[in-house]
This record gives sequence, C-alpha cells and structure tokens, in this order.
Amino acid sequence: MDIFVNPTTSDYQLVDGAPSRDPMAGLANAAYFRLMTPLGSYWADPTLGSRLHELERQKDLGRYSVLAKQYAQAALKPLMDDGRASSIDVSVAHEKDGTGGGRIYLGIVLTAVSGEQTTFRLPLKVI
Repeated sequence: MDIFVNPTTSDYQLVDGAPSRDPMAGLANAAYFRLMTPLGSYWADPTLGSRLHELERQKDLGRYSVLAKQYAQAALKPLMDDGRASSIDVSVAHEKDGTGGGRIYLGIVLTAVSGEQTTFRLPLKVI
C-alpha cells in the first residue's frame, strides 16, 4: 500500500485517522519525492530529484518563476520517459504577503497512462 503524502503539508494524508492510499498507485508520491529531493542526493539514483532547493534563498525576481517551472518540468520528465505518466503540466502562481516576500505555488497536473488525472499545489518560499 502506498500511503499518500500530501504535497501541501508534507505529511501523510489521513482520512478518519487512517492513512489514505495514493490516488494514482504511487505516481503522485513519485512526483512529490522527485520535486522535493535535491538532485543527485539519492545514492541509488543520481538522476532522481530536482534543483528546486537551489531557489530557497533566491530573491523574488521575475526569473524565479521561470526557473521553478523549468526545474519542476525537468524533475518530472523521467516519469513520462519510463511510461508511468502520459502528460505532466506545470503552472506557476505567485502570492505576495505583507513582508515583501510571498510564496510561489507550483500547480502540477499528472495524467497517468490509464487516463487517471490528479492535481496538486506545491508551495515554495520566496524571500
């Protein structure tokens, strides 16, 4: 059983106190872990991961959104290459807060080869 990790909270998704299953039989979790793992840090597969961690200390410039989208697309591309996903769409939304910073939200739409689709938002901190 693949327990679903909620991308917004980075914690297990519980339903009535019990862990819920990944709605896409592991594909949603695979996408989440590819985005959150620094590229090259996993010993068994140096190609697993993303460069999103490099943006943690970046200022909120126009290129930040472009880089976040490119890094996410590059990290998720292997899911299509190995035939687990038929399409992956990445969008970027920006929300400012009162401190001058804010959050970037990556909108990820995963479509499995079976046609099943799921959407999630992944928050990224902006300074």
